Parts: sequence; structure tokens; C-alpha cells
Amino acid sequence: MPQNSVHGSPTGRAVGGTENSWCRAVPGGTGVVTVALLLSKPPEASLLQSALHTLQNRHAVLGSKLHYDTTTNTFSFIKSPIPPLQVKSFNLSSTCHLLQSLISSPNTHSVSPFHLILEHELNQNPWCNLKSPSYDDGTDVFFANIYTLPDAKWVVVLRLHTAVCDRTTAVSLLRELIGVVREKEDGGGREEKVRDDGEVSLGIEDFIPSGKAKKALWVRGVDMLSYSVNSLRLTNLKFKDVKSPRSSEVVRLQLNRDDTESLLAGCSAKGIKLCGALVAAALIAGFYHSAILNTHSMKGGEKLWELAKRSYMAFANSKNCNKHFSDMADLNFLMRKAIENPGLTSASSLRTSFLSVFEDPVIETSDEIYREIVGLEDYIGCASVHGMGPSIAIFDTIRGGMLDCACVYPSPLHSREQMEELLHNMKRLLVDAAAHNRVPNE
Repeated sequence: MPQNSVHGSPTGRAVGGTENSWCRAVPGGTGVVTVALLLSKPPEASLLQSALHTLQNRHAVLGSKLHYDTTTNTFSFIKSPIPPLQVKSFNLSSTCHLLQSLISSPNTHSVSPFHLILEHELNQNPWCNLKSPSYDDGTDVFFANIYTLPDAKWVVVLRLHTAVCDRTTAVSLLRELIGVVREKEDGGGREEKVRDDGEVSLGIEDFIPSGKAKKALWVRGVDMLSYSVNSLRLTNLKFKDVKSPRSSEVVRLQLNRDDTESLLAGCSAKGIKLCGALVAAALIAGFYHSAILNTHSMKGGEKLWELAKRSYMAFANSKNCNKHFSDMADLNFLMRKAIENPGLTSASSLRTSFLSVFEDPVIETSDEIYREIVGLEDYIGCASVHGMGPSIAIFDTIRGGMLDCACVYPSPLHSREQMEELLHNMKRLLVDAAAHNRVPNE
């Protein structure tokens, strides 16, 4: 093991419990966080790289390397003294060649170049082989690429290991990055020195309030048994191909401003959050009529608001009981066991649930400012799920008052046509529910 990765070193540390679970999941294909930006202004690679180095200096874990010790079967973060990230640029010819190869894949002819590049990046996984010699000196956790599209458009992609940057952190990172770019364009941003302590931040477990994660041994045993037994009752979305190698693909669910406003008003009136409505729409659209892990019994014929209220209150009650803290270790353990033993999941599919959705959407109100600074026309932030994970992971954003969901699924376990049909039905349910909350004179 490199000297600076030893436990207790000021320039590195062992991964925490949740980080360890993600380090086990990412090699299989789940947890590659990708943020793709479609720009109308040509990005300057040197300026972008300088801005990213500033972020790495501010947040030491982004400039670290991930090390795997084969003798102890453990992961650790190694702090690199020099920010390792190098922005890679693809000219128009290289990008077109890549797009031609991607378009030749089945079911991609109607997908935009921006969307194709996003999916391509989601499936670039430098952490897939733990036994690779690259792990001896550590593997970078942060990558950035620039693609030149026809019609004077560019795509900038940030790709990170989810152990260092999850969906919520990625949103903050993007906002900070654009701010740094603006500072440097205005001449006010200079290359920052590496922090004197060079210390990688603490793991998530270290931030849990004292006592919140405690659970009696017998209670932990009962909960573990309950999670395991309930998983046997899980009904899955129909699998299309369980044998072929998998990748992550994305479909989008978008609502206009009026429908979004009415849907949010309906959620507020029912005392729930948007996540409850998304879960209900997915369960109804997916024709679920049996028990679903976490645990929602479906009989058929449920109304969206009825099911949304029920599913959200189940989540809210669990959160009020601090289960997001007390069950963290249990779920991390079960996650690792599922990765190690795919046969524990239906058809060895590694599907642990039908759906995952965040409690709160990302709310973005700075589109006009971003358009002015970098020429931002569109962006998608999501993570890969074709290893261990759900059939659908929903990454929801409200931009300019409009709901925009990036829905990631494992292919060919599920097909693009299957997911597009599901989202079409979800959208119909959400729009119909939103329509009931509009005042008559609208």
C-alpha cells in the first residue's frame, strides 16, 4: 500500500461504511455519477481545467485517488499533491466518429447526440476491475471531457465516483464550477494552492448526530430478517434480457410549466412531497398489484393521490423514526451481500427494487445566468444503475418551473421501448392529477 494511504495519514483515510458499499457497487456498473452540459458557447479547455483544479483544491476528496488493497480487501482515499484531473477534448471529427458507432446500436436512432454522449459517459467505468494494476497507485475519482458537436454546439461532461460525489453534491459542484468559471473569465480567479492540511473530508457516518444510529442488537436482527423476507415478495418490472451484458440508458420525463405548477400545488395540498406523486405514478403505470419492498400493497384501481399519500407517509414516518440513520449499516450490509451473491435477487438480475427516487427534487432557478456565462442550453445529471440497483432510478429536477426527470435503467434487462411506454403512462397520470388542481378559470 502506498505510504500516504496508511490509516491516520493527514493526506488520506480509509473509506467509511457507505463509501465502502459504493466502492463495491461501482465496479459492477452502479454509481458512476455523470453531469452532462449542452453549450452554445465553445468551452475553453484550459479555463475549464483551471476551474476544476480550483474545486479539487477546495474539496480535497475530489483531488484524491481511490486505492484498493488486495491483501486486506479494503479501499482508501489517497490525497494527490497535484490535482490529477486533465480535461480531454474531442474535436468534431472524433465526436462524429463516436456518434456513428453509438447510433449503430439498437434503438438509438431517435436519440439526440447530446443524449447519446451522456449514455456513453455513464458507461465509462475506470473502476470496473479491482485487480487492475492501476489500483496499486490509486485511480482518479474525477474526469472531465469536452465534445464538439455539429451546428456549433458543445458537450461538457463531468464524471465522478459516487463515493466522493453523489447526486446532491454534484448539483452543488456544478453551481460552484460555473461560479469559478465566471470569476476566472472576469480575471478575478487565480489558481488556488492546495489546502495546507490536504485532508480528505470525513465519511457520511461521521456526520450522523450522536445516538441517532444506535439500535439494539435484537432490533437489528429483526429488521435484517424483515428486509430479507420482504425482498422475496418483490414483484419486478418484466425483464427483457437477463443474460446479455448490461449498460445504463436514460429516458426523460418532462412536464410543462403549467402542469408542473399544478402538480406541485396538489402535492402541497395533500401534505406530501413530489417524490410521493412520482412513486405513485410509477407504481400505477407499472401495473403493480402485489407487495413491493418498502412495503406498498397494490390491489389495482388505486388513485394517484391516494397512493401518493400512502407511499409518502410511509417514508415520512420512517424518517421521523430516524431509520435513515439507524438502518444505514443494515442496508449497506445487505447491499454488499446482494453484490456478492446475485442469485439472491430475482433471476440473478441484481434488481433490489422497482424504483428509487429522491426525497426532494433539484430546484434550479439560474438557467438564464448559466446561459449568459457558459451558453448552457440543457443539462442532465444522473448515475449508472446497471450493476446492483433498481429497475428505474429517477433523478428529478425543476428547471425554470418545469419538471425534468432523467430516468436511468439497466439495458437490455429492460428495453428503451418498455421504459418509454412506462414514462408515457406516468406522464399521463401526473398530468391528469395536475389538471384536477387547476382553478376553473385557468
